[in-house]
Amino acid sequence: MTPPQLRSEHEEELWDPSGSGDEDAEGSSDYESTSQSDESGGTSSDEEAVAGPSRSHEPRAQGAQSQDADAEEAQVEAAIEGDFDRLIQNIREAGDGSSSGMLSKMWDINLEEREAEFKDDLRAASGVGRTKKKRGRRRGPVLSQQVRALIGEGNQAYVDANIPETIRIMQEVIRIEPRAAAAWSVLAQCYDDLGERGKALQLRIMAAHLNHDADEWAELAQHSRTLGYNQQALYCYGKIYHLDPTNINALWDRASLAKEIGDLKTARSTMLAMLKRLPHHLPVLDELRPILIELNDLALCAELFQGAFDHHHSAFPSGRGVDPETGAEVPGGGFGLMHLLVLADLYNTLGEYGKAIDVIRKGCRWLQGRAAQNFWDACEDDREWDVPESGAQRGSDGEMQPGMYPLDVNARHRLAIARIKSGEIEEGKMHARIVLAQDAVEYAPLFSEIADAYFERELYSEAGHIYEMLGGDAGTSSMYVLLQAASCRRMVGDLKEAAEVYEHVIQADPSHNEAKMKLAEIYEILNEPRKALDLVLQVIDSRKRRAHREGTTDATAGDPGSASLFEESKVRGAKAKSTPAKGNQNRLTVAQLRELEAQKEREAVQSWHRVQELWPRMLASEDEAMREWLVEAEKLVESFRETRALFLTSRHRGFRGMFPRSTRKQTTEASEDNMASRLQLELGKLRSSIDQSYNADTYAFLLTRRGQYELANEVLRHLLYSNAFQSRSSQDSIRLALITCAIHADQFRTVVEQARKLINTHQFNNEPIRLLLSSLGSGLRATDAFLVSTLSKHLLRETRLADAAVRDPESLRYNITQRRYGLVGSSGKADVDEVQEDDDEVEGAGVAEFERAKLPIKPNPLNVAVYGQILLAAKSYQSALFYLLQAYDYAPEDPLVCLCLAIASVGRAMQRQSDNRHHLITQAMAFLTRYRELRGESAEGVDEVEYNFGRVFQQLGLHSLAVRHYQRVLDAAEARPKTDGEDCGLAREAAYNLSLIYVSTGSAPLAEALYRRWLSL
Repeated sequence: MTPPQLRSEHEEELWDPSGSGDEDAEGSSDYESTSQSDESGGTSSDEEAVAGPSRSHEPRAQGAQSQDADAEEAQVEAAIEGDFDRLIQNIREAGDGSSSGMLSKMWDINLEEREAEFKDDLRAASGVGRTKKKRGRRRGPVLSQQVRALIGEGNQAYVDANIPETIRIMQEVIRIEPRAAAAWSVLAQCYDDLGERGKALQLRIMAAHLNHDADEWAELAQHSRTLGYNQQALYCYGKIYHLDPTNINALWDRASLAKEIGDLKTARSTMLAMLKRLPHHLPVLDELRPILIELNDLALCAELFQGAFDHHHSAFPSGRGVDPETGAEVPGGGFGLMHLLVLADLYNTLGEYGKAIDVIRKGCRWLQGRAAQNFWDACEDDREWDVPESGAQRGSDGEMQPGMYPLDVNARHRLAIARIKSGEIEEGKMHARIVLAQDAVEYAPLFSEIADAYFERELYSEAGHIYEMLGGDAGTSSMYVLLQAASCRRMVGDLKEAAEVYEHVIQADPSHNEAKMKLAEIYEILNEPRKALDLVLQVIDSRKRRAHREGTTDATAGDPGSASLFEESKVRGAKAKSTPAKGNQNRLTVAQLRELEAQKEREAVQSWHRVQELWPRMLASEDEAMREWLVEAEKLVESFRETRALFLTSRHRGFRGMFPRSTRKQTTEASEDNMASRLQLELGKLRSSIDQSYNADTYAFLLTRRGQYELANEVLRHLLYSNAFQSRSSQDSIRLALITCAIHADQFRTVVEQARKLINTHQFNNEPIRLLLSSLGSGLRATDAFLVSTLSKHLLRETRLADAAVRDPESLRYNITQRRYGLVGSSGKADVDEVQEDDDEVEGAGVAEFERAKLPIKPNPLNVAVYGQILLAAKSYQSALFYLLQAYDYAPEDPLVCLCLAIASVGRAMQRQSDNRHHLITQAMAFLTRYRELRGESAEGVDEVEYNFGRVFQQLGLHSLAVRHYQRVLDAAEARPKTDGEDCGLAREAAYNLSLIYVSTGSAPLAEALYRRWLSL
């Protein structure tokens, strides 16, 4: 036997009691590693202990075993006395020598520490089957003459019934020599005589640390359990194991008590230890199964039951054997049909449908005594279990004929579930028809699970038929069945019938908020917003009243184990330094969280598929389809926005998935990995829905069209902060969607804001500036947004940076944080004040992928031209001329720059401060003539050129010349082919300006003719 590892006193001080959570999570892995080592390592130590190495060396082996047992006993006793030394040290450090206080608060043994030792010993223990000698009471240390004299005086005082004097003397003995077991025993008897049972029990536990008697620890465990000191009883059971690892009854009592008080992790680890000594023991497996299911350790549970199945299958190949518990011959040697169903259910829950099918087929064949007929495994279908009423036509020429063997309806139900969920729908339907032919009242749970499987595979018609069958009988109907039936009707498009079912549910249970919300969604789709609003308000009111009722909670009950060595109310694995907050009392359990997560996942999948189905009808502008599409899309978008893992503070690291792989040790259970994979898969669906045509942009566009621009703007802005959309392309797409919605809602300040972000992100790129100009096409509000000071300052900074990049590239330095170039001042630092003026934040820092902008190598006329146009719109003509002439130097062949220079020259000439009017007008006409040459002779070019010439002459007061050019625009429009009634070029603008000239010159009839021809609807 491998001796248990002992900890020194220094290691005890460094032991971290808060690490129990990791140990609990590793309980299953400990079992697995131990089992694997036993299987791969040849003959285990248990087998050696029973059979022995060989007959020739039997005496020598027995002698070695005896020496090992003595060494082990000495080490176990030393370990227990180490606990005793620590307790004594705590008493001395407390500095309280009074009899009333010395035991009240020092002996609070750390349960996590004891549990860790217990598990360490489980890993190191062996020797099952070896009879250990019953340990007697050790003599203890040699007592001095003074101590022995004091013990004699104390005994005499007890005989004289002088209890206070006895307590005083024995406390003095303990102070001098704490290892004097007699003093602890007499002191315990004194407190027992005084009626202080709890303190007497504590003292006897202290004495038991010195006596090393397993029977004494068993009595103390039973006494502690009787007094309600459950944690103390668990500690005592652990000490029994320390002294006698073969005591299975102690392990069973420990596991039973842990399960009784809700300490499921301790119960799990203890029962796993029992299974190491009693492999494949079915009673232990039956007790362990609900514990593992509650802890969501389904993978380990399936592994244990699979191991038991393989063991019994090989031990009893005929399918019958003697039950070790009853001695009677039973099917499977005790591993019967119920255990097969449990194993199949575990595999179906874990999504391992192939294993579930193999278990049912192989197990039922074995129980029927046909284990040798393994040729059925070659058939991919279940023809072995076909029945005449199934209607299956199989077994044509050259194929194996159906077996027509009987199969229990519960086993066939598991086969149906596995086949349907694995995608083998027709095979699953064949089994389902046989199960559904049974009595619905008797087999209602089986019916419901088959309907759930159909529903999960989106076979809503088949699922709805079963739900309606169950809902039609009062004995099988339930709220869940009715809600599922309504969901099926809704998914197949029967909205009115679904609404009727929801109304029936609400009538039966007026407080059912979920049904009210579902019905409100249907009312919204059916364009009955008043009814929907009424239901939503009822739900809000109900939740407020429920929150008010739950505001007051019961006070925490007193600690029944105040006289225990342990904090009895403490939940193992929780932090002992703080009590639970008042708000934490309403937290959901692990099982409730799993159920809620599964429900949310199902709802998300349903909404996603419904959005896909409604997409063509929504594009066809069907009102009902559009409303339902918006409802389902809102669910997906809000679910995305409520996921914390998608909105982290470390956005600069980029998106690495919902659950990125960590370099730290993973201590989560297998169920959490399954949950993570499901959520990551669902996230992939949501991302694809936003990255493809079915995206959040479409959702925002529809909201904007329906007058809900504020909500659309909020959703898109929120998505900008998601880690899933930190790539440059995603950020650009969302910002373009923001600009689109803002243009439709005439929110041009938002257009300017988002365009500036794009200009910052794509430095030295002209496309964002062109996008800004095209977004601010015309109108007073667009002009006001174009003239906002923050935009002009921003463009001026960009113009300076572009000019510096061409003239002096060394004056720029790349800023890693802002991911853009900036000017370097005389001190060598970037001019931060200038870059961040007017709260102009740079959004590049949060983008996961980026590419450094390339420095321009030649002057860019666009920057200075746009800045000149801003000054031109602000009527700062002289400043506009400066920048526009600079743009003309960079691009002398650009007709737009020439036109802007002409307008700026005329505008400056018309101002009173101008001292060279004629020169400016002559300059304007020169640029205008250059503009005509560059614009070309096309039809659109002629209209535009003639209109601009007429507009300049009109401003100068040369009406005769202006009339001539305006008339040319009208003549060109008359001569243009009438392919489109709305395509008249600039004729209406020219007609309006020409009418103003006619009115001002007194030619009203001519103006009226223009109104009738060009300006009338």
